[in-house]
Amino acid sequence: MRRALLFFAAFLATGSAATTPSRAVDAPFEGSLVRLSEILGSLHFLRNLCGETSNQWRDEMQKLLDSEKPDAARRAKLMASFNHGYRSFEGTYTKCTASASEAIVRYMKEGETLTREVTGRYGN
Repeated sequence: MRRALLFFAAFLATGSAATTPSRAVDAPFEGSLVRLSEILGSLHFLRNLCGETSNQWRDEMQKLLDSEKPDAARRAKLMASFNHGYRSFEGTYTKCTASASEAIVRYMKEGETLTREVTGRYGN
């Protein structure tokens, strides 16, 4: 998990390849950032459900927003994705289960992969 956190941090520290706030067309990595936002929301719910009492994943989402500097519509899209990830599990789990723990592992791996791909391809 520590390795995945480092990848998230590296992604957020490098900033976005596209810093222009308005675009006529979505950047090629937009889908990956939307998915990463959903993963961060899921992790925020699941990790707290399973004993982590922090806002670490919400803070990571804020770092993503700070580095992207999205316009209002794009910010709303990314936040909606984060909230969707959170609410998807909020409606499913009321306590930490083996399934919830497995979801954490899978989302950490997927987030790490997305981060590595986006920063490898589009990072500065």
